[in-house]
Amino acid sequence: MAFTTLIDSATLAPLLAEPAFVIVDCRAKLDDRAWGEREYLAAHVPGAVFASLDRDLTGQPTGTNGRHPLPAAATLARTLGELGIGPGTQVVAYDQDTGAFASRLWWLLRWMGHDAVAVLDGGFASWVAEGRDTVSGPPSRARRSFSGTPRSAMIADASEIAALAERKEGRLLDVRAPERYRGAVEPIDRAAGHIPGATNYFFKWSLDEGGAFRPRQSLRTQLDEALGGVEPADVVCYCGSGVTACHTLLALEHAGLSGARLYPGSWSEWSSDPARPVGK
Repeated sequence: MAFTTLIDSATLAPLLAEPAFVIVDCRAKLDDRAWGEREYLAAHVPGAVFASLDRDLTGQPTGTNGRHPLPAAATLARTLGELGIGPGTQVVAYDQDTGAFASRLWWLLRWMGHDAVAVLDGGFASWVAEGRDTVSGPPSRARRSFSGTPRSAMIADASEIAALAERKEGRLLDVRAPERYRGAVEPIDRAAGHIPGATNYFFKWSLDEGGAFRPRQSLRTQLDEALGGVEPADVVCYCGSGVTACHTLLALEHAGLSGARLYPGSWSEWSSDPARPVGK
């Protein structure tokens, strides 16, 4: 059985020794790029390897393509192989708690055609809270050969976004915090506000008070309301830089609402061009 959206700690724990499983630690902080790897070396799920958001899961920023552009396919394939991921591998990604960073690896693997990937619900915080074993130190996993071809239908570029916002049958979901969507604050990017026509759905609304995903049916009801009757195939998610938008894409998939796309450059790309309109 392949795990393709979420997996909980109780299910994962007895599977750690399975040779087909690769566990990837994706812990990260946007204001401290070295934090995740430090935490990984101090303690991690047994057998896990580490993937850095900025080094491994992001391409080269140019100033106009967003803060976390997609890696080149060949580079990403090489990185995934170095993590021990190959044909027939079941990947489980986790981060510190909400899945906001682990979902980036989840989406990238699916983009490359590898669907056997799930996010650990509740992340490392849940693993530790349940008293499960951890280990420290560097990884030791054999490299494998990863091959895959990007699924171009999973993304939308800036040229498509303005047109989508004007279509009644389309929906653009901005998954940033409401205050950033409204333009009340902007701590990172060039301009405050949102892409005109976008609807706000904060990615953390998919989580319960403990930081785990809401039950599937509850999530489905909530997301159906956010989509407003629009088919998932006509939905594009964006955030600040194409990372937490993957969390909402995971939520949609887990709720049975497959087919939504990612705008990888997100607000950081859109707002880099002063000629593009801004909504507030």
